[in-house]
Amino acid sequence: MRKIVIIFIISLLVTSCEDVIDVNLNTADPRLVIDASILWNTETTGSTQLIQLSLTAPYFSDTIPPATGATVTVTDSSNEVFNFTEEDATGKYINIDFKPKENEDYTLTILYNNETYMATETMTSVVPIEYVEQKNDGGFSGEEIEIKAYYQDPADVQNYYLFDFFVVDRETASLEVYDDEFTDGNEIFAFYSDEDLKAGDTLVIRNSGISQRTYEFFNILLQQTDDDSGDPFQTQPATVRGNCINQTNPDNYPLGYFRVSRVDTFNYVVQ
Repeated sequence: MRKIVIIFIISLLVTSCEDVIDVNLNTADPRLVIDASILWNTETTGSTQLIQLSLTAPYFSDTIPPATGATVTVTDSSNEVFNFTEEDATGKYINIDFKPKENEDYTLTILYNNETYMATETMTSVVPIEYVEQKNDGGFSGEEIEIKAYYQDPADVQNYYLFDFFVVDRETASLEVYDDEFTDGNEIFAFYSDEDLKAGDTLVIRNSGISQRTYEFFNILLQQTDDDSGDPFQTQPATVRGNCINQTNPDNYPLGYFRVSRVDTFNYVVQ
């Protein structure tokens, strides 16, 4: 009987410590989210391109609603228009006849819900990744694998780069941006470290040439989403606006970015 009483008291203590907290968050009208990256890989013709449109959703939502029924076009400086056709009401808009050219200006136009969104970018060239070095005793613990992807920066030219390190087996990606303010004309490397990286993992490393504005956008965005930045008392990040402008109603601005880049890819198997 004494054991039963003790168990009953403990159960009361445990249950009394549980409290359901309902978090009431502010809601807002959904905004258009534009994921428009026209990428021309050095090993392809760049004729197939994808633009994805979605809508913002409540914080606790498990789904991302697609933005369907939009009219999406990209126009070059010679006024050649490339129409993007939606695939089965998914919010994915595809063109298979795109003609990428370096240093060409491209304008994205989206007509959605009777509002017009536009952005303009220039196809930026890129330098190849020359080679990759691996270090197995990196990080604070001395047990992380560190990867350095080396490339030669052109001299006397202002360059900006976006590196994407994609771990195929885990389908995870890490982005880093670089400029050549202090490395102009030198051989330099992009750096990637991951405590979960192991021998045998396939790593796809992509280097994209980007404009200064694209660099600034991703630099701010990556700072706000860095796992090592901030604490419970830090000021909440502000909305990072891209280069897409709502021409019809500027107050109903979209999220996301339109970029056009030449891309070099290096496949590496972790040793």
